[in-house]
Amino acid sequence: MKLRYKAITKDNKIIRGLVEAKDINEAAGYIRSKSLVPITITQETKNSISSILPFLGKVKGSDLVVFTRQLSSMLSSGLTLIRSLEILKEQFTNDVMLETTESIIADIEEGKTFSFAISKFPEVFSPIYVSIIKSAEGAGLLDKALLRLADNLEKQEKLKGTIKAALTYPAIVVSLMVVVVFIMMTFVIPQLANLYKGLNVDLPLPTKIIISISGFFVGFWPLAIGLTVLSIFLYRRWYKTEAGRLIIDNFILKIPVFGNLIKKVTLTEMARTLGVLIGSGSLVVDSLIQTSETLGNIHYKNAVKDVARKVENGITIGDAMSSHSLFPALMVQLVKIGEQTGTLDETLLKTSEYFERDTDQLVKTLTTALEPFIMVILGVGVAFLMISVITPIYNLISSIK
Repeated sequence: MKLRYKAITKDNKIIRGLVEAKDINEAAGYIRSKSLVPITITQETKNSISSILPFLGKVKGSDLVVFTRQLSSMLSSGLTLIRSLEILKEQFTNDVMLETTESIIADIEEGKTFSFAISKFPEVFSPIYVSIIKSAEGAGLLDKALLRLADNLEKQEKLKGTIKAALTYPAIVVSLMVVVVFIMMTFVIPQLANLYKGLNVDLPLPTKIIISISGFFVGFWPLAIGLTVLSIFLYRRWYKTEAGRLIIDNFILKIPVFGNLIKKVTLTEMARTLGVLIGSGSLVVDSLIQTSETLGNIHYKNAVKDVARKVENGITIGDAMSSHSLFPALMVQLVKIGEQTGTLDETLLKTSEYFERDTDQLVKTLTTALEPFIMVILGVGVAFLMISVITPIYNLISSIK
């Protein structure tokens, strides 16, 4: 079982960590063997804050990049793996990363491999990460594999950051618009409706529509919220089924502009991951299967798995990919060239860079096009709301004159 501990070092510093042991006595003995004085040892419980609120204990992608790149640098400079990990441990402020590193050090000191130690933390180290490390350990190229992993992780973080930055502005505007509409419909429009009713004013059609919608908001908002929550729950359950994923993922790929963006991002991640795996010495079929598990869209996942089956039967990757329309002709040709020249891993990494540049350009175009589109939608909405509110008042003033 996993036990959390707090102990004092020879320098009277308090450290915290995570150790795996049969019981508290065994954990205490292990801690003392490391010249530490245990203060408290408690069993890790499911109701911890990080379990209730997972985002509080989540390891950021930047933390993993730092861990991987610095570990590669220290190993290249001649430091031992344990010494490198001990230095890294002192640099982390993230408790989860700190405890993870502590556990890795403990396992290595017991004679276990680095790949085995990190495989115990799938929430931090992906199966791809573990697979590459395992292959590198057997070939004695751990520092080079870590360097390649760090480059790969940095590019992934950069791509995610680019997409998030492009979608932040529309998300903020839409959220604020929803809040404003809710306030108007719930508080402002009902007051105006009572005013118009008291004045016995003949209301135009836009005003009647707004007042009817507002009446529904005020009278049935619990039902509306309940239906929304139920719809989201049912949608998520349906999406977890294979039929649901096939329909939704196919629909996503066909959305104008956004569907093309999803395709570019998927191809970028696929080419990069497959290139890194093959470059680390993994078998081609295993690399394809592992790559398919990292893809979010089920159609691409199934396509890559089908390519793996065909490759296992003796067909080349390029020929297998050419039977699927999801893979563009350029990618298929580059893969064929890489297979013929014996540089498939390098070709795939260059292919990922090409699609990444294409993705960056598409994101910039999307961002530029979204701003005026959102402004037009906002303008139409505000104009309709203003006309609905002001027209009855204007008619009343005109009748008085």
